[in-house]
Amino acid sequence: MCMSSCIAHSGVQVKDMAAGVVVAVVLVALVFIGLWKLLGDSKRDKDFLPEGDGWWGKGEPSQTPADQTVRPFKVPYSPETMQDVRRRLASVRLAEPLEGSRFHYGFNSTYLQRVLKYWAEEFDWECTVAVLNKYPQYITNIEGIDVHFVHVRPLGVPESTKPKVLLMTHGWPGSFYEFYKILPLLVEPQGPGATEVFEVICPSIPGYSFSEAPHKQGFNSLCAARLFCKLMERLGHDKYYVQGGDWGSLIGTNMANMRPWCVKGLHLNFATVTGGLVRLLPSAVLGPWMPGLFGLTPTDIKRVFPCTQLLKNVLLESGYMHIQGTKPDTVGVALSDSPAGLAAYILEKFSTWTKRENMDQEDGGLETLFELDELLCMVMIYWVSGCITSSMRFYKENFSRNIFKSKDAHMPVWVPTGVAAFPSELVHTPRAWLASKYRSIVSYEYMPRGGHFAAFEQPLLLAEDVRSFVKKVEELAVLP
Repeated sequence: MCMSSCIAHSGVQVKDMAAGVVVAVVLVALVFIGLWKLLGDSKRDKDFLPEGDGWWGKGEPSQTPADQTVRPFKVPYSPETMQDVRRRLASVRLAEPLEGSRFHYGFNSTYLQRVLKYWAEEFDWECTVAVLNKYPQYITNIEGIDVHFVHVRPLGVPESTKPKVLLMTHGWPGSFYEFYKILPLLVEPQGPGATEVFEVICPSIPGYSFSEAPHKQGFNSLCAARLFCKLMERLGHDKYYVQGGDWGSLIGTNMANMRPWCVKGLHLNFATVTGGLVRLLPSAVLGPWMPGLFGLTPTDIKRVFPCTQLLKNVLLESGYMHIQGTKPDTVGVALSDSPAGLAAYILEKFSTWTKRENMDQEDGGLETLFELDELLCMVMIYWVSGCITSSMRFYKENFSRNIFKSKDAHMPVWVPTGVAAFPSELVHTPRAWLASKYRSIVSYEYMPRGGHFAAFEQPLLLAEDVRSFVKKVEELAVLP
């Protein structure tokens, strides 16, 4: 046998061996996944997340019965608020941006000057407060702290129409104001002859906007979920839907695990898997070459792969997470004292998290989809309530308990789940990957446009998807 024949023969052997290894890996992965699913299914009716209890007020719990009244609330207005903001803006010091840097180094200071000028000279805080107060808001004390929430009931609907109850939860750096565009699309019938409406509750996570900040260490998503379950119980609701993005998706997932008998359906516009990531390794490695085998669609392939680019994007956008997950109080000093710094820190997220390509724009693309008035309203909520530091602590409290290894991270969700996958979201998670966590996905829609702040940016798209999801769940509920 000549040398070339030997080499060719060896090459064939190597290829055969490589193919064999791939087949073996796939078979082992499929067996592993099958066993995992079988074992997981057997626990379906047995496992739920213990709620526990807590006290987040100052000092020790009072021995007297807790005040459970629900009190009306309005965002306060004072002309001195804007006078103070203008005084601080007048003495702002900004570094000159690098030539051609646009938003690649963060919030461009040249454009920031325009934002600050508008804020100081044209922004109408009194009018903005009136907008914030157009929907009914309330405060109630749960576990020692005051919890703020917006509560909108449909008006002018027939008595025969029973509204679906929906709790919507925000994330960071958002607030209850994120939902002001979507609220009328949910509480009012949409389309000729339509009768389906929602009663919507939008609570503020404790430590955000006008919900009191916890005075004790350890307040994480599990605690927020428990408080919101208690809130819904206090409002007289024992069956309801939950919708969320960002932290709201984790809180909603925790609620579905805590009280699956209450949560009729869970809708997410930011869905991820935090536990059992090893199970996804075969799909992550072989997915681009065998997408059908792992249930990946062409859209999934486009949004997820190559994984190296995905990892690069995550690292680029997660710097804030490290400091907020370790030393939030340090950066909180600067942001609590400087309205300019606060605006830059918050609005930079509304730029790049809405669309990554916005970094190439001189204005970060902020005024493409948003108005300065509504962006500054979001900033003012953080400024007036003084909540930026406590809102960032939520990261430390969650990372301190290791959300990737905790019980809830590995616990399946059996509540009917719907997912709206927006193309410019920070991370795309295919339906096939989510199925390892959410075992009853009744809808998974690839949205045509939109990013991280779906309710704020694309309210119509999100509202339509929520309505479609709820309709599917209701239809499933009446099946024999």
